[in-house]
Amino acid sequence: MTHVLILGAAGMIGARLAMRIAENGTIGGQPVDRLTLADVVEPEAPAIAAAPAALPIETFAADISDPETAERLVCLKPDIIVHLAAIVSGEAEEDFDKGYRVNLEGTLRLLEALRAARHVPRLVFASSIAVYGAPYPERITDEHHLTPLTSYGTQKAICELLIADYSRKGYVDAVGLRLPTIVVRPGKPNKAASGFFSSIIREPLNGEVATLPVPTTVRHWMASPRAAVSFLERAATMDTQPLEGRRNLTMPGISVTVQEQIDTLRELAGQQRVKLIRYQPDERITAIVAGWPRDFNTFRARSLGFAPDRSFTDIVRTYATEEGIRL
Repeated sequence: MTHVLILGAAGMIGARLAMRIAENGTIGGQPVDRLTLADVVEPEAPAIAAAPAALPIETFAADISDPETAERLVCLKPDIIVHLAAIVSGEAEEDFDKGYRVNLEGTLRLLEALRAARHVPRLVFASSIAVYGAPYPERITDEHHLTPLTSYGTQKAICELLIADYSRKGYVDAVGLRLPTIVVRPGKPNKAASGFFSSIIREPLNGEVATLPVPTTVRHWMASPRAAVSFLERAATMDTQPLEGRRNLTMPGISVTVQEQIDTLRELAGQQRVKLIRYQPDERITAIVAGWPRDFNTFRARSLGFAPDRSFTDIVRTYATEEGIRL
């Protein structure tokens, strides 16, 4: 049986992963007998009427940037740690100190606590396609150089090197996932510079005005929340031998322009919804997004069992179904 610890469990992806585990009593098909959820704000336990085998779920507040937090988490002896705790892109760019304290120092403290305790779990680290930097080829492969153009991307790239080295030394068994931008995110916008990719779909479907800060020609790499959870589950239980020391993988996604997003909204929900999108240029966000990659060849991840969404239309339909929105 397996003890799973989710860091950043109060976030959207962490909460969905926790729900999936609680519903199934497994992660990636592997039985789970204990689930621990931690975040800077105490997460809510999944509300499951009849969780398999009455899965014990513990929740508590834990700031990954606090020096004592990592030791406390490692003392729980989790078999699988899913590390989603992070400061998002826009906030990391605005607050340099906070970004490095949480995204880099917090991860390093976790790795050092594992090394000191001689406890070797599977660590799934949520990285980002922001680790890549221009100039870009038409389609980026995992062999493309890591020259991030933001503080957030730099922090994630450093962590990728750390988890690879700590895995090489046998201190942890880690897999890093370069996640696409997750669309459509439910709920309220966060401080991520990429948040508008969700809001221009989410807000109009809810009958609300959405702000578009970039031109409609912007192209980006996206995946659904459902796909993101499946990536995490796969990484948590996969055989890491085929990675051969290359511990970080770019996850499959869909390359979509903002205009294609809007066209999909029009096709599924009508022109009246599209009219709720207001173009308000934002030079800061436009500059950040201009440094992000647009399309990938993810053969390596696909060959290891990571599967993409079928289409952007499918992503929007799934979001609407989950949120009870009639198209």
